[in-house]
Amino acid sequence: MLFALAIICGQQASAQSDTLKVNFKDAEKLFLQNNLSLIAQKYNVDATQALVKQAKLWDNPVLSTDQNITDANKKFFDHSNGNGQIMVQLSQVFKTAGKRGKQVQMANDDVNIQQAQFNDLLRNLHYNLLLDFSQVANLIDQRKVYQTEIISATYMVNATDKSYQAGNNSLKDLIRLKALLFGLQNDLVEIDRQINGLQSELKTLLVANQEQFIAPQITFNNTDTTLNANDLSALAKANRGDYLANQYLLDQNNHNLSLQKALAVPDVTIGSTFDQNNSYARNFVGLEISLPLPVFNRNQGNIKNARLAAQSQEYTLKNSELQVKNDVYSAVQQYKLSQQLLGNRENDFYSKYDQLFKGMSKAYQLKQINLQEYIDFFDSYRETKIKILQQQLNLQKAIADLNFAVGTTVVTPL
Repeated sequence: MLFALAIICGQQASAQSDTLKVNFKDAEKLFLQNNLSLIAQKYNVDATQALVKQAKLWDNPVLSTDQNITDANKKFFDHSNGNGQIMVQLSQVFKTAGKRGKQVQMANDDVNIQQAQFNDLLRNLHYNLLLDFSQVANLIDQRKVYQTEIISATYMVNATDKSYQAGNNSLKDLIRLKALLFGLQNDLVEIDRQINGLQSELKTLLVANQEQFIAPQITFNNTDTTLNANDLSALAKANRGDYLANQYLLDQNNHNLSLQKALAVPDVTIGSTFDQNNSYARNFVGLEISLPLPVFNRNQGNIKNARLAAQSQEYTLKNSELQVKNDVYSAVQQYKLSQQLLGNRENDFYSKYDQLFKGMSKAYQLKQINLQEYIDFFDSYRETKIKILQQQLNLQKAIADLNFAVGTTVVTPL
């Protein structure tokens, strides 16, 4: 048994020579510092903040000139002795009805929307991180269960094979034990395959070295936590990026409606003109004031479009609020159910079950139990241990679902 254990541990150590042992708190720090998707989205937030600065800028003044290139004297640009013609105009558009302030307001809405989308991306990636972290830890624990049984089964196959060679055991018993061992080894390969896929996701989230093996460190502790779904729903509305993005989008639609109404009010252009040889008087300086007359186009279509878009977004926001409440309520109920399945009173049963497993191989060798009883207990032990681990994983998933539904950490991950 010791020899078999040394072989399995040696293979595992060789495959995982570069192992990163990390608890979830430290993994969370690496994720926040290194995740490339978060960094990319943060640039989008900064980009929209630059547009707020742009919206605050005034329109540039317009300078135009008109002068003679040649005249009847066939002289180019002849402006000597008062000859020729020079006209210079300088004008500035003054926006009315608070248009500039409304445009700044909409640009600020864009910043809020992008920030909310960043927070929602963070919420989703954080959820994936916690799930992958928990699943890898759970599969590693499952692997240990299979390794323990493989060591025991290997020992029993070798012992039974020697006994068969000596004529003390039947070929049927040897084949059944080898089939048991083969099934365990296949299941172990499937677990390794799942671990490998989750390792790829974890390394991407943490931006870790592809040659590292990430070994999550989890201390399982089932602590009772009192949760109120109504209070958590209110907390979710203040934290969830998807809900806040819809809220900010409604604000932006309302602000756009206000802007479209303001655009129906004509802007005023004020300027000054200098004309050297104006037909009225030489060196003429005039004042220009112009504005379009809102006779045909009063921005009616855009105003109606903005009003309907705002009404549509109101219902989208109501649906988002309903979704938040349902998500939180469901997550709270699932968390309570997962807690109930893992009461502390079962801990003594689990430890005794492990002790019993250690004595089963010896009992079979001493002919105190037959092969069928031995294999049945072997299967029962494995199924029970896997179910225990699955319940622990379900609680970890319930914690992840709860924090995801609320948009912030309500229960600290294990």
